[in-house]
Amino acid sequence: MGHQNEYQKVIELILTGNKKAYGELYELTIQDVYKTVHFLLEDKSDVDDLVQEIYIQVFKSIEKYDCNRQFKPWIMGIVVKQVKAYRRKVWMRYRIVKKAEEMDQSTVLDFSNEIIEKITNKQLVHLVNDLPFKLKQVIILRYLNGYSQEEVSTILEIPIGTVKSRINSALQKLRSKGNNKKFIIKEARNGYES
Repeated sequence: MGHQNEYQKVIELILTGNKKAYGELYELTIQDVYKTVHFLLEDKSDVDDLVQEIYIQVFKSIEKYDCNRQFKPWIMGIVVKQVKAYRRKVWMRYRIVKKAEEMDQSTVLDFSNEIIEKITNKQLVHLVNDLPFKLKQVIILRYLNGYSQEEVSTILEIPIGTVKSRINSALQKLRSKGNNKKFIIKEARNGYES
């Protein structure tokens, strides 16, 4: 994703009715949005539909965007809300029998090179997928997208203490599931290793 002032310019253009600016905002944000949705959805075949829904929502809400706020956490907030709403919908029509191909997790490695740099073990990608959703979303925002704990707390609208305890319990689960192998989870920001 680009820089704050890049977003400001594009958003100003959108608000003046410039149609081309919508495409520019999409280009600036699609990679992060797609990646996050891809990791938060169990059923990968719905990723494209949901991404479309998210952009409809983003363009609808753009007038309400407060320019004093950072744009990235704002758009990620929308992503997370839409994913949650979608998951509720799916839960309502939950299919008890999962199709065999849905159990095939190979698509998870679509972004493998990028993830493997930060999560240095392919097996860990599978383990992250098995985490409860609440834990999975903090891990994905924190380590895959490189948001600070404060930003994760803003995006998910939960206290910073909750973010910290969810990260801790997620890491504990990953370690115990991984037979206590020492996983190195590198952060995008400051190379801190956990």
